[in-house]
Amino acid sequence: MPSTTLPSYADYLDSFSIGDVIARLDDHQDGQLNAFEACCGRHVRAGRGDVLALVHEDVDGRRHTLSYAQLDQQSARLAGWFQAQGLGEGDRIACMLPRSLPLMVAVLATWRIGAVYQPLFTAFGPDAVDYRLGRADTRLVITDHANRYKFEGLSQCPPVLAVGGASGDHPDDHDWHASLAHAPMTGEPPRLSPAKPFLQMFTSGTVGKPKGVAVPLSGMTAFALYMELAVDLRDDDRFWNMADPGWAYGLYYAIAGPLLLGVTTHFCEAGFTAEGALAFMKRHRITNFAAAPTAYRLMKASGLFDDAHQTLELRAASSAGEPLNTEVVNWVEKSLGCSVMDHYGQTETGMTCNNHHALDHPKHVGAMGVPMPGYRLAILDAEYNELPPGEPGVLAVDLEQSPAHFFQGYTWQEKDPFVKGYYLTGDVVIRNADGSFQFAGRDDDIITTSGYRVGPTDVENSVMVHPAVAESAAVGQPDEIRGEVIKSCIVLREGFEASEVLAEEIRQQVRERLSTHAFPRVIEFVDELPKTPSGKIQRFKLRAQAAEDASLSQ
Repeated sequence: MPSTTLPSYADYLDSFSIGDVIARLDDHQDGQLNAFEACCGRHVRAGRGDVLALVHEDVDGRRHTLSYAQLDQQSARLAGWFQAQGLGEGDRIACMLPRSLPLMVAVLATWRIGAVYQPLFTAFGPDAVDYRLGRADTRLVITDHANRYKFEGLSQCPPVLAVGGASGDHPDDHDWHASLAHAPMTGEPPRLSPAKPFLQMFTSGTVGKPKGVAVPLSGMTAFALYMELAVDLRDDDRFWNMADPGWAYGLYYAIAGPLLLGVTTHFCEAGFTAEGALAFMKRHRITNFAAAPTAYRLMKASGLFDDAHQTLELRAASSAGEPLNTEVVNWVEKSLGCSVMDHYGQTETGMTCNNHHALDHPKHVGAMGVPMPGYRLAILDAEYNELPPGEPGVLAVDLEQSPAHFFQGYTWQEKDPFVKGYYLTGDVVIRNADGSFQFAGRDDDIITTSGYRVGPTDVENSVMVHPAVAESAAVGQPDEIRGEVIKSCIVLREGFEASEVLAEEIRQQVRERLSTHAFPRVIEFVDELPKTPSGKIQRFKLRAQAAEDASLSQ
């Protein structure tokens, strides 16, 4: 859609009202909320029960669907079983399931009784599971036979509801099939204060133990705004968010977000391959797509998507997690046949700064975009004073002037992220003169070399331009002369061999493309980059290795 046909960002802000958003999500208008009602119940009452809530494709390629009416019926029965187990408002119910119909039913049934849904990523091992269950005092676990072993030998494990039923090793497990045959929940879903939690998240834990983030019901307004404005999700869209619902972006915006808008969301249970993603998009005629930058890079590197625009029906694409570089953005537009927009957010806040598909505003490749309506963002210096455009500082949310902001603080007060009326994101950002924001890196990711402060993102994007590079990460390596030199850890595309000749090519390219001081003097070719389960590069591990290498070379 040409930008001239879009409503302007400024005009939208002039008429924006958080009350109007809340009114769209709740047909009770009583000042209370319930996540099941907002995501399903009200759609059924509005006569939209036949609309598909979910299209699920399993690992064997079989297609399964759930309409909003079916989701209503099945979640009512599971909610009735929950009540029979003594579960209710505020209880944490954890789920470790693949992207599947049972996952969707479990989430909605949890919300239906006023309980708090706690995601567990299927790639978690027992240690990660044990910490999260113990910290949250989880009352029930829902899992399947493939993941059941991860709950053995824990310091404490609540009762288990098993998809597939009890097994010889676990004869006391409750049976999923029997729970769905239970009498439906009695009574209406409880109406709760908007400050009450409906999700129990944990940060990805790149440094130290993961911190608890209890998302209040008021957060649904921000989720809906993101889907409406940044993603531009429409009633007739066939939406696929590739992110795993075990993490914030997938749970917030592959389940809650599309359901809040009453739109169809898609699950692909099979693991990611470029070939599989292309086939899925074709089979399901996906029109609106969201994924992390890693997925776009892998799709580009595969070569399979180069002429995909001839057969795909994509209208819009979104990216979140790390900035996209110019080459990937151009490739999406040329090969996938649609524009891709960068979005920024956190587990704590949801998405707060976006290049909005549905609004007309300055859009720069590699930039975070502009604040989502309902948020006022500021750049702060070390003394927490607001900085003018062009100066890097910590990105912060102005709490008093951000009615869509919902983060109340870490669940168990693991850290105080608030100061002088601001929430501090910890990310270093620059505000441009036109009101858009540019990501520079985490505060501890900034590299200072020969007195220059260099954000890793610029270096990484420049390295990515080289046709041999599949992924890259930049960190500072201690250096006696320069304080730090830039080190690039690089994963090569298939068909390319590591060599000093190639390393020098990349150095020259970055030196010429970026600047004479911000090029990687040290290049290490690696098989893979260390990442969190949600796909974020763990630069602190690369920094530690760089520091060790520097000390050994002295």
